Amino acid sequence: MRLDKFLAECNQGTRSEVKVLLKSKRVTVNGVTENSGKRQINEFSDVVCLDKKKLTYQSFVYYMLNKPKNVITATEDSVQKTVLDLIDKKDRIKGLFPVGRLDKDTTGLVLLTNDGALAHDLLAPKKHVEKVYEAKIEGIVTEAEVELFSKPIELKNGEVTKPSRLVVRKADEDAGMSEIEITISEGKYHQIKRMFASTGMHVLELKRLKMGSLELDDRLDPGKYRALTQTEIEELKIRD
Repeated sequence: MRLDKFLAECNQGTRSEVKVLLKSKRVTVNGVTENSGKRQINEFSDVVCLDKKKLTYQSFVYYMLNKPKNVITATEDSVQKTVLDLIDKKDRIKGLFPVGRLDKDTTGLVLLTNDGALAHDLLAPKKHVEKVYEAKIEGIVTEAEVELFSKPIELKNGEVTKPSRLVVRKADEDAGMSEIEITISEGKYHQIKRMFASTGMHVLELKRLKMGSLELDDRLDPGKYRALTQTEIEELKIRD
């Protein structure tokens, strides 16, 4: 790999910014100052330092984010705050993107990575990767809805969902509200909201708890993130 590409992929700036770093004699390769971006290096065995601090090449990164409300699941937006805006600049590796999307007012687990193959596996309809949500519902959810959701549901526009698992955690008849947990294996637009709308109910709050094997860390406050552990990464890999 070219040295300038290595530095850029280690999030040390654009190619032009990296060129300035090299000309400033701030970069060393195996202890020797290097000022040419064309220098070929082994990104895994050569020791590259910037200002005497060793840089570690990572081909892929994986972050778990607890998305708050009023943040959109996108890489950039000229008006609204995105999930990438919540990631520190030093961690915003080139090519980082959110896997799938949550609505602006939906909270909870978002996976961010630059691993396109993993993202494809997690989102591919044929993989049937399960996603678990908790929600507060305006209306009383009963065993009738539990049974209904266990079968395909036709939405108002004619789309048909796959069967889901619905669990009623609490039903408060005095308040006219319910707390539920629902597991789905697809990601149609506003799917859970539309599923409940088909029963005449309204989703007041929605939070994603789990995606595949990855479960939201309850120690993460809204807007905070952390890198996945090696075990979490390995468990998340999808195999046929």
